Amino acid sequence: MKRTYRTALTGLFFAVSVVLSLVEGAFPSLPVPGVKLGLSNIASMHALFFLGAGPALGIVCLKAAFAAFLHGPAAGFLSLCGGVLSMGVMILLSRIRRELPSVFLISSCGGVFHNLGQLAGASLLYGGLALWGWLPVLIAAGVAAGAVTAALLKVLLPALKRITPENGKD
Repeated sequence: MKRTYRTALTGLFFAVSVVLSLVEGAFPSLPVPGVKLGLSNIASMHALFFLGAGPALGIVCLKAAFAAFLHGPAAGFLSLCGGVLSMGVMILLSRIRRELPSVFLISSCGGVFHNLGQLAGASLLYGGLALWGWLPVLIAAGVAAGAVTAALLKVLLPALKRITPENGKD
């Protein structure tokens, strides 16, 4: 795939992730503080599957910069901690086997590790181990959010495939 086209698709998926994040922000918060579905991860995961690790990590970093711009440096830092750890795990899972593990597995692990990364970042920012009491709730929320994200990605995949060539990762 030509470099310009790959860059354009990366920008497009970043824009999609921002729109999905804004749409998610328009809905009422979930009952657990700080827990979101992470709809913008649909764009990041699609980028990972069809464009590769580099563009997907780029989108994660751009999303963190956008969060810092909109909500302040702490939000950007937490987004970066969760996003990089999550994407790192998803990249590892996608490379462990020759055939791609299930989208559900990758997405759920990504959700769990996103929450773990943010919890670690919050512990660094705000100190103390008391935050780790939320760990069981955040693990369950990560699996649930990952399942929802995976289901939505499967529904959106036909539309996303129209703009992403089959040989996207070359």
